[in-house]
Amino acid sequence: MADGANESIVLAHVSKWYGQGASRSAALTDVSITIGAARMVALMGRSGSGKTTLLNLLGAVDRPTTGSVRIDGTELAELSQPRLALFRRRRLGYVFQAFHLVPSLTAQENVALPLMLDRKYSRGKRADVSALLARLGLSGLAARYPDQLSGGQQQRVAIARAIVHQPSVLLADEPTGNLDVQTGREILDLLQTLPRELGVTVVMATHSQEAAERCDRRLVLEDGRLISGGAA
Repeated sequence: MADGANESIVLAHVSKWYGQGASRSAALTDVSITIGAARMVALMGRSGSGKTTLLNLLGAVDRPTTGSVRIDGTELAELSQPRLALFRRRRLGYVFQAFHLVPSLTAQENVALPLMLDRKYSRGKRADVSALLARLGLSGLAARYPDQLSGGQQQRVAIARAIVHQPSVLLADEPTGNLDVQTGREILDLLQTLPRELGVTVVMATHSQEAAERCDRRLVLEDGRLISGGAA
């Protein structure tokens, strides 16, 4: 675990710069955050505030220019690229605004994809995938392809895919952005259950005040700086 037994994410004095010389610009500046395990946190700010950059750092798809990013006690900067890819595959889950399901795979196959990639899709795991689909209200839809599902059903499949391998952290980027109000609320209801029932830490980038109010904590970015919510 991290420095404390209940800490899932620790960022210490993280800055991220892009470009060189006169064209160099800061996407994040001296951001320090500690997020407890099994919490749901909203990441807020206007476009260009640094939300996407921060999600990319937490998702181990980018590295900070300076500072430290630790997840469950693992310093991401110390991992080689192969180990970083393995860390992403086994410890992190991702949910996107546009769902990003594989159109040629059924709902069952989309959910099972992380297990297939990790060569862990056994008969027992197939049963687990079926049980997870049922738990998320998708009974009877396992054999359908994404274009045969509603937006809300697709996002439920995406959430199932994100948690099927039991990650410690789920990163959600505007997960209700493509959904109508009622369906969005249903997805938020589902996300809220994950910390309590599965112990997953959820970090959700959102512009929605309603979504933010569902969270245990709100982190607000402005021009790459954390202006609110930094205290643990």
